Amino acid sequence: MKLYNSPLSPFARKCRIVALELGLADSLELVAQSVSPVTPDAKYLQNANPLGKIPALLLDDGRALYDSHVICEYLCALAGDTRLVPAGDARWDVLTRQALASGMTDAIILVRYETALRPEALRWADWSAGQTRKFEEGLAQFEATAARLDGPLDLAQIALACALAYTDARFPDLGWRARAPAVARWHAEIERRPHFVATAPTA
Repeated sequence: MKLYNSPLSPFARKCRIVALELGLADSLELVAQSVSPVTPDAKYLQNANPLGKIPALLLDDGRALYDSHVICEYLCALAGDTRLVPAGDARWDVLTRQALASGMTDAIILVRYETALRPEALRWADWSAGQTRKFEEGLAQFEATAARLDGPLDLAQIALACALAYTDARFPDLGWRARAPAVARWHAEIERRPHFVATAPTA
């Protein structure tokens, strides 16, 4: 299987951590893929993801899976794992919290696009502020329920860790730790785990 990814993509990192946690990393060939919302790669769109986003997982039979949530679910099914995405009522809790973390990631990526890719004369400060507010509201929810982060590792925790590490890489001055000290303590600890160290964002 081929996993199209980039070193800083939080969504690709989530898939890589899941693969490592499930013992499937040796089954994945990591393929570097650059993507841009304004200059799409036609070959990638045709062969991997028509939306031009990463990650995408190209299976050995030629099928492509996307987005990161689908890829993670597939890897869990492949490994027969119910630890990262449990069964029963707990499943919906994990998937909801994972969706919250992914929404935070989407928001902060949009801020990155607005401030780094859009021509300066066309940038919309209120848009960036609105997206940042979404990130902050999600962070506040995790802070309010921070005790739940101390449980066994699950997909929601992985998604949140990836969102925060990406934010640190792109917006080191955002200062989110001051507003979420419990999450900050948890994040410092989880990033010491071997599979998180092995996939740490790089420029």
